[in-house]
Amino acid sequence: VFCSLSAWPQQQNLLIYCGITLVKPVTELVRIFETREDVKFQVAQGGSEDLYQSAKKSRLGDLYLPGEPSYREKHLAEGLLGDFKLVGYNQMAIVVQKGNPKHVKGELNELLRKDLTILIGNAESGSVGQETKAMLETSAMYPKVVEKAAALMPDSRAINNAMKRGEADAALNWRATSFFPENATHLEAVDLDPKIAKPQALLLIQLTFSKNPLLARKFIDFVASDEGQAVFRKHGFLGNTGTR
Repeated sequence: VFCSLSAWPQQQNLLIYCGITLVKPVTELVRIFETREDVKFQVAQGGSEDLYQSAKKSRLGDLYLPGEPSYREKHLAEGLLGDFKLVGYNQMAIVVQKGNPKHVKGELNELLRKDLTILIGNAESGSVGQETKAMLETSAMYPKVVEKAAALMPDSRAINNAMKRGEADAALNWRATSFFPENATHLEAVDLDPKIAKPQALLLIQLTFSKNPLLARKFIDFVASDEGQAVFRKHGFLGNTGTR
């Protein structure tokens, strides 16, 4: 429950736009930070592109953490994305049902198996779809996989929820999500070659229209610290040194 703006001075509120895959570590880090600073956080979660467009339209908020670095490159010229720090790495995997009953191997061409029902992310809404498109286009497989997919899902959470409902045998998704407690008893990750599933930098970016730039910067430094990095690794991500 977040206090109303009337109950707190404006400078004591921070809004972070957080890619859906990153909500768990960010929520934990936000709670720790709130106990140390006179601040209340609001976490807006969703697909990385959708979040950026929301921030652009509202001109409200302080921080943006997309699921991969291409969002910074794509939108940097618009002038809304300021200083940032590397706070970890996201990595793709093939996510399957627990126990891997269909014996899916860690190879992209497995997605074209006739006996597998597959799901992928929508490249227009979130980081998982964008990275799926980039990865499969490198392997000249994207049109075939899109045609075969049972559905294009908006974000990593939607993919995992559909998998848990038994709607597919395999999906391309961010590896860390298969370690989340609500998923780990149902799903597991089949790792891909890192040359194919390249670790994607997680950049915690300060928004240039932030009304609380000093406090926002302090949070960025906290997330990039050893303490913050331990939280990211706990939730299945690679830390900013590239280690699990």
